[in-house]
Amino acid sequence: MSNAPIVARGELWPHNTLTLSPFLRRRLRIDSVCALHGLDCGYSLASSISLLTYFTTAMNRVKIVFGHLSPPNTFKTHSDPIVSRAKCSALSASPDDIVVVHGLRTAIGKAKKGSFKDTTPDELLSCVMTSVLVDVGLSPERLGDICVGNVLQPGAGALMARVAHFLSEFPETVPVYTVNRMCSSGLQALFNVAGNNPTYYSLFCLVSRVESMSLRDAGEPGDVSSRLMDYEKARDCVIPMGITSENVAERFGVSREKQDAFAFSSQQKASQAQKQGIFDQEICPVTTKFVDEDGSERTVTVTKDDGIRPGTTLAGLTKLRGAFKPDGSTTAGNSSQVSDGAAALLVGRRSVVESLSLPVLGVLKASAVVGVPPDVMGIGPAYAIPAALGQAGLTVADIDVFEINEAFASQAVYCVEKLGIPLEKVNPNGGAIALGHPLGCTGARQVVTLLNELKRRGRRAYGVVSMCIGTGMGAAAVFEYPGP
Repeated sequence: MSNAPIVARGELWPHNTLTLSPFLRRRLRIDSVCALHGLDCGYSLASSISLLTYFTTAMNRVKIVFGHLSPPNTFKTHSDPIVSRAKCSALSASPDDIVVVHGLRTAIGKAKKGSFKDTTPDELLSCVMTSVLVDVGLSPERLGDICVGNVLQPGAGALMARVAHFLSEFPETVPVYTVNRMCSSGLQALFNVAGNNPTYYSLFCLVSRVESMSLRDAGEPGDVSSRLMDYEKARDCVIPMGITSENVAERFGVSREKQDAFAFSSQQKASQAQKQGIFDQEICPVTTKFVDEDGSERTVTVTKDDGIRPGTTLAGLTKLRGAFKPDGSTTAGNSSQVSDGAAALLVGRRSVVESLSLPVLGVLKASAVVGVPPDVMGIGPAYAIPAALGQAGLTVADIDVFEINEAFASQAVYCVEKLGIPLEKVNPNGGAIALGHPLGCTGARQVVTLLNELKRRGRRAYGVVSMCIGTGMGAAAVFEYPGP
């Protein structure tokens, strides 16, 4: 007789919010009987349950999209009947947990004119990957896989990633692959590795991200269907990002004053953090070449972010003109900077990490990716964060630090206000408006900054990383710092 459970993980779907079709009810009854008697019924009970879970997830996504049609103050994160039923996982610990052992990033350089304008992405990536392993004292032979997030390199940077691997003198037996989910590519790389955890029971994974916006432009969308203009949502996918920011500001009433105030705060916090040396613990020095305007080449060692402007004033920000529309509220001062940079995280299964007496910098507790209207893609975090918190069984009040990417002040302000997040919890060391936004690197940079900030506070704490995604998505992840 089979030991398969009749209802495996039955609490994954809320029965009182989902009406099952007669077919699904009949299929579930048949599979239950088959499981009891050890019979082969064509496909397993687990398949039916997966199907039910799929429909529930789909309904949840529909609820989220319908939420976009409501005024901002009607969104009720914690009373959502589906999200609020998630089992509380934040307080539990498992030997199979995916944990972050260590993470580093490079400084972030201004694209086209900053510290890394002459540095190729494979060199940036090699530097940060090597530094992470050296710091921990782990041999690259212990790596089961390397996943690299990238946006602008051809083929999502597949060739570049393997070249960086060999520049790091890692063995050829360690595989490498790349992922591109636009601005969340760095975070998606972590999600991919976490999903493959059972494959690497005795090995570690290196989750890396890199972007050179000096050497590659976002440019044209490439080869797309001639029917693109016939479909509104498809057409919205190629709206310039700055215009999507203007759409958010206009549609949801985010004033120019609020945007400039948020940008000013980001610059102030980042400047203070840099002055206090807070970023020093997360930045690995990069020695590279720099070509001056006269063509002469010199060697530099880069340890500081280029984009932070200590002299920024609120009065100065208010004088800037709209960057995307003549009468627009999105300016060069309240938008993220185009940048170059790389970051890497060493992750592994908790039991393996602890067996080697390696530190646990953070634990991945939950993750979520959602879809939103492309023409207001910046609202993505407002829907991804509740989805991730629901999986973790946590609320906004439980989170100590939110690292929300500041693609534009308009969308960051909207998301913070919509979720009711206290401003003192948001980007305590500044965000992309001050630091820069190297697309494929951003997710990893945020995780490195978040976990180091939680560690600096010296107690058990929870944090969230989230960002909007071009073409209309949002991603979020919940982390726990277990304490010293």
